[in-house]
Amino acid sequence: MQDVFPHIDFALPLSNPILIFSLVLFVILFAPLILDRFRIPHIIGLIISGLVLGENGLNILSRDESFRLFGAVGLLYIMFLAGLEMDLSDFKKNRKKGVFFGIMTFVVPMVLGSLTGFFLLQYVLGKMSSGDMVIWNNGFDEMQYLYMATVLLASMYASHTLLSYPIVGRFGVTKNSSVSITIGGTMITTTLALLLLAVIVAMSKGEINGAFWIRMVVSIVLFVFVVGYLFPRIAEHFFKLYEDSILQYIFVLAMVFLGGFLAELAGLEPIIGAFLVGLSMNRFIPRISPLMNRLDFVGNAIFIPFFLIGVGMLINVKVVFSSFDTLIAAIVMTGVATISKYLAAVLTRRRFSMTKAEGLMIFGLSNAQAAATLAAVMIGHEIVMGHTISGAPILLFNDDILNGTIVMILVTCTISSLATERAARRLAIQLDHIDNEMTEEKLVDRILIPIYNPETLNSLMELAVLLKVDRSKEPLYALNVANDNTQSNSGDIARGKKLLEKAARIASATDNSMRMISRYDVNVTSGIIHTIKENAITEVVMGLHHKAHFADSFFGAKTENLLKSTNQMILISKSIQPLSTIKRLIVAVPAKSEFEVGFVKWYDRVKNISKQIGATTTFFAHPDTLEQIRILARRNKFGVETYFENLDEWDDFLMLTREVLSNDLLVVISSRKTAISYNPSMDKLPMQLSKYFANNSFIVLYPDQFDDASGSNTYIV
Repeated sequence: MQDVFPHIDFALPLSNPILIFSLVLFVILFAPLILDRFRIPHIIGLIISGLVLGENGLNILSRDESFRLFGAVGLLYIMFLAGLEMDLSDFKKNRKKGVFFGIMTFVVPMVLGSLTGFFLLQYVLGKMSSGDMVIWNNGFDEMQYLYMATVLLASMYASHTLLSYPIVGRFGVTKNSSVSITIGGTMITTTLALLLLAVIVAMSKGEINGAFWIRMVVSIVLFVFVVGYLFPRIAEHFFKLYEDSILQYIFVLAMVFLGGFLAELAGLEPIIGAFLVGLSMNRFIPRISPLMNRLDFVGNAIFIPFFLIGVGMLINVKVVFSSFDTLIAAIVMTGVATISKYLAAVLTRRRFSMTKAEGLMIFGLSNAQAAATLAAVMIGHEIVMGHTISGAPILLFNDDILNGTIVMILVTCTISSLATERAARRLAIQLDHIDNEMTEEKLVDRILIPIYNPETLNSLMELAVLLKVDRSKEPLYALNVANDNTQSNSGDIARGKKLLEKAARIASATDNSMRMISRYDVNVTSGIIHTIKENAITEVVMGLHHKAHFADSFFGAKTENLLKSTNQMILISKSIQPLSTIKRLIVAVPAKSEFEVGFVKWYDRVKNISKQIGATTTFFAHPDTLEQIRILARRNKFGVETYFENLDEWDDFLMLTREVLSNDLLVVISSRKTAISYNPSMDKLPMQLSKYFANNSFIVLYPDQFDDASGSNTYIV
């Protein structure tokens, strides 16, 4: 090969960056395709690929700086996505479970690891010293060495990496409470383990004193303040100013790595910083949004696979069988790590009466030893505690412990991947079973977005995506209507098509399909009505009408005619800021709305918006109506913090001026004039909104209020 292409260096390991990157991409592509046939998780395939292609295998690829860089990015990405996708409302409800699991998954491995580690390390020390007298550094002795090494080894078992978390996302069960509990517990046990690592490193250098503890506490408090308090405010300001999704992606990525670096400055591992940044960004990035789609795609396509391949490159299978001591260390360490994590998961499952699938999920996610474990063993391998008379160094962890750790990483990652995939399949089947109990009619949500104004296009598309029923396969419908008269020109049609194409790009960025409809009609209202009938549209999302002259109405003639001519749910939106920056929904509900056919449907749509953007919700309604909303909330598990306040009379609507703040979204459930819930005071609504809520984002929602003979407008729970 070298003779045919002398200008290309084909020597192993490969050094040509283009060839290396191409080979890695083909590994990322084909490893899952091949292993799917054998029902082997993708993660194991990528780790095995790294083992085979790396320096300890065929020596095709070298774990150079590029792999270290992409690997570090991939690890931070895993932790960032774990924080970003965590259901915070569910975690708040299950925080006691998360804390319990965090304590168990730290204490159980520490106890078992200390008991077994003491005797293992005593055996290892005898091998290192070979019977010679040891001269200890910093006034240490043999027992102090054993205690320090034992605690560090046990802390390695206590920490774990959410290596199999991408499997959870692939099966769509990230919102399950067992996942939130495990993630919360992970941060507790990993933080404690890494703090122990910092203390032991300081002890080995003889630096433990009052100044050390003060410096550690102050730096951690400052770090948490910056990431937990300042980062969300910076993000909120940025997302309000810039709607470009590429700029938003770069901003988020920059914040992730800044958070990781700040964690290092505080004496913590970068993975903790990345996780906390994910939590701080959680409510600003809806689960279904172009930004979230980009974050998921880039991480799972490039960075995370690079990290997994890099982990495989560290594994040297030959070493295990070349030394009996390494084999003993590998068996003991793998057994203790797996058994202790299994016991912690079982204790948590039984303590809180969880299902076996949820218990298996907790075990699967928490069993993988990778990032923190690798960091601890590498540091321990570099700490010289003393030396023998003959000059041989006495390391905190010798080569046997280092190689045993590498084997432990391979085995625990394999068990973790298999257990997580098995649990995820079970939970996904349970979720599908629940979905199948709903009628097909519930899953039909054909949302129409009439598009005219390029300034409101992004906000309308954002709202339409958030409204969609979870797991619905229906496309979104975007409509542009041109008047069928001689005044219409080709320029109007071309501008309309450009708007439709932009809407389609926004939809595709959220993995939603878009049906673009461009039509002529006698007027815009007629075009919308005909499109509703032809496509069995269930709801219409419109922007607030821009008043052309003083005598024009608040909603505009087109919207008022549409309300008179249709029975479908219509949402009229005015957006002052992106929905992702909304902190709270204020929902005003008229009395007797619970008797109308669209009651459950509008409630479900409000729930979808709240869950996606992570905003709390407060309902203002008549006590009788509030009681029915509470029943719906209990039945459908609203999923976010929900509050209920009395609004005895619709005439008291203006009391909401005291409630609605700058980052709130006001949702007004209105009514057509002949509906049960209609109140004459609603005629004042346009004036009240324009005068008292001019600086607030709001949605005026007209529910389905008349059962269509065709049944297309009914909504079955």
